[in-house]
Amino acid sequence: MPPIKMKQSPNHTAQTLATSTTSSQEARRLVRETMRISANLASSPSPPANPPTLSQSALLEDEFLGSTLRLICYEEIDGRRWKYVAERDASGRFKKNSIRAVGLQTPQAPVEELMGFIRSYVVPEGFPDSVIPSYVPYMTWRALKHFFGGAMGVFTTKTLLNSVGVSKSQAIPGAVAINWILKDGAGRVGKMLYARQGKKFDYDLKQLRFAGDLLMELGAAVELATAAVPHLFLPLACAANVAKNVAAVTSTSTRTPIYKAFAKGENIGDVTAKGECVGNVADLLGTGLSIMISKRNPSLVTTFALLSCGYVFSSYQEVKSVVLHTLNGARFSVAVESFLKTGQVPSLHEGNVKENIFNFPWLNDRSISLGPRFKDAFQDPRAYLAIEPLFERERYIVTYNPSKDKVYALLKDQAKPDDIVKAAFHAHVLMHFIHSSNNNCSSPSKQQEYGHSDFILTAADLESHIAESCKMVSTLYAPFKSKAAEQGWRMSESHLNPGRARLVLNS
Repeated sequence: MPPIKMKQSPNHTAQTLATSTTSSQEARRLVRETMRISANLASSPSPPANPPTLSQSALLEDEFLGSTLRLICYEEIDGRRWKYVAERDASGRFKKNSIRAVGLQTPQAPVEELMGFIRSYVVPEGFPDSVIPSYVPYMTWRALKHFFGGAMGVFTTKTLLNSVGVSKSQAIPGAVAINWILKDGAGRVGKMLYARQGKKFDYDLKQLRFAGDLLMELGAAVELATAAVPHLFLPLACAANVAKNVAAVTSTSTRTPIYKAFAKGENIGDVTAKGECVGNVADLLGTGLSIMISKRNPSLVTTFALLSCGYVFSSYQEVKSVVLHTLNGARFSVAVESFLKTGQVPSLHEGNVKENIFNFPWLNDRSISLGPRFKDAFQDPRAYLAIEPLFERERYIVTYNPSKDKVYALLKDQAKPDDIVKAAFHAHVLMHFIHSSNNNCSSPSKQQEYGHSDFILTAADLESHIAESCKMVSTLYAPFKSKAAEQGWRMSESHLNPGRARLVLNS
């Protein structure tokens, strides 16, 4: 079938030609517009990698429409935001050194500006996320302690000056200077002698810190006593300065470990600097208040009593608020006793709160001696020979002296850090076991034997108690270590302060 041919009318042909002409004109206009846009894009700087946000687009439209400025980027510091703009020349290129910052936030009130300025001096950057929670109570009590200390310093200095004769016209300037130099010299000698304590500042940090503050108050009391006996100024002032310099050594030696415990990450320097700033500010405030009070000539005894009580109480609360991760003798005792009674190891905060601050390292009344001399632990050779086989596989030996009610944990020369921790744990287990047995003993004569007869305990009961404690330790030591680690205690960095004596056994 042949194709059907449609005949077009003249009017239809004219419409087709008009449409074709219109399409060609629109195409030419589109090409010209595309070329113009491309040229503008080629002459302008490249757009940023990230597309502008709605707020940035609004700023571009509202602020930079018809302007030579162009938005570069935004910046934020501690919640405050800035925008950076740059100026373009007539050709659309950026001018050199034309970048400037424009603040996006409204100006802060003077009070807020002042608080921000103070915070930059007294709290570490990133506070409170940069420190542990116990930092705030510690710094609060530290500031209060320095406040009382600064106030006390005014009265002690005034008393010393009056006692040495500075306010008296008949005083000889040379003698005054010599007395003062001798006083300071004695203090420096005391500081050097006390510095030999060494690692005790790490083992019993809180105890020594509190003892140092007590010495500081003792020195202040001796200085005030020179007002009553000015003719004894030199010996009293020397003694007071020795006490205060010893306290200063203690404060300096324990400062870094305490700040290290508060720091999160590598910001110990920042935490230390801000902590010292808080102490200095509180000291200045206390000094200023004390100067105003001293003009009214108050009673020295009453003033010293009030300020000293405030200082000692603040010092006690200060050291109690420190949370350390290591186990010294006092915290280790808290952890083991809680584990033996409840089966749980206390948390870091609980263990530090229960630590005995008055358990000073120079006191020899502790119920457990770690690393003692052999002659202190054994007086009867039969006692040693009876229990020595029980510790053949251990690197320590534990025994008990009923006359002193004291457990001795002797260390062998092969003892490693974990063996020292295990020996201390075994000593606490033995002490707990003996005390529990004595409490359950109903015979008065038997109790008398426990208290006065070494032979009976050594030959019969003591050996069985030690054997039972060995079985308990073999079962309980691993769970104790595991639960202590779960609570955050650092068992590998224990500060149990063992003695230097070691048993050297024949092979």
